[in-house]
Amino acid sequence: MPTITDLRSRREALEAQRASGVARVSYDGKTVDYRSVAEIDRAIEALDRDIAASEGRRIVRQVRVTTTKGL
Repeated sequence: MPTITDLRSRREALEAQRASGVARVSYDGKTVDYRSVAEIDRAIEALDRDIAASEGRRIVRQVRVTTTKGL
């Protein structure tokens, strides 16, 4: 199991690559090619979940929808 430090360094590498628009990430002597920004986003979300689990917390995401008839 990777340490929190390793997970965070991978996440930082992905964030930097996402910002630069390049779909190739290298860390710890390994190179990963991504096909799209959406794939990089999914990898970042997976790392966020792994980091949260390692720290003993959960990621809670909510969407609230409010509607009105305009009366």
